[in-house]
Amino acid sequence: MTDLIKTSKKDGILTITMNRPDKKNALTTGMYSDMTKAIKDAANDSDLRVILITGSQDAFCAGNDLMDFLNNPPQDDSSPVLQFLKTLSEAELPVVAAVNGTAVGIGTTMLLHCDFVYVADDSTFSLPFINLGLVPEAGSSMLLPRLAGHQRAAELLMLGEPFTAEDAKEVGFVNRICKPEDVLDTAMKTAEKLAKKPQNALRETKALMRQDFESVAARISREADVFKDCLTSEETKNAITTFFGRKKPGAPKSG
Repeated sequence: MTDLIKTSKKDGILTITMNRPDKKNALTTGMYSDMTKAIKDAANDSDLRVILITGSQDAFCAGNDLMDFLNNPPQDDSSPVLQFLKTLSEAELPVVAAVNGTAVGIGTTMLLHCDFVYVADDSTFSLPFINLGLVPEAGSSMLLPRLAGHQRAAELLMLGEPFTAEDAKEVGFVNRICKPEDVLDTAMKTAEKLAKKPQNALRETKALMRQDFESVAARISREADVFKDCLTSEETKNAITTFFGRKKPGAPKSG
């Protein structure tokens, strides 16, 4: 486990913190691997009952570190990013997210696989895949239309424009909007309640609610195949080059 992903355990709750504040917690392959391991280990730890995911300082997650991603593109289902997505999507324990600030790309789509999502009122979300010449991931091309309907999902995925905490709640993947200073505490209170529930019934309830996981897993893999093809296209290379050209010096290269 690197310092870029921090974990702590208390009262049956595993807290996973993305800890790369200088890059707004943009994710590298190593960070994906660390989070995957933490979630898998939690399933086999009889002392753990709930997983809580959050980001450090003023950001939740600015998406992929694009430079790292381009240097280590996903080749197959064994790639760290796909292993993380599949592990999160089939996590046996309840997953609670506390979102502070920016949530871009996978920083937003991972929330579709969390059971409870609490966000700061000044949080902003973005699904900018189309602007980089890419397609959605994390099963979002299936899950967002289910939540929001086709037209609203098309607006989010085909325009790729930022949206607010209120928009995210309206779409359906946010439980509650909080003051920034209250987000983590609110999420932790829910985690504490869950930790006290009958655990077998809790796990089985989650499993029943996610009984269509096989179709979601298949969509994650299908998206990944198209995503990989896009990465090698001139259109995508030009879009990413343009994106880098717009970034200010020192800004995180993420998406």
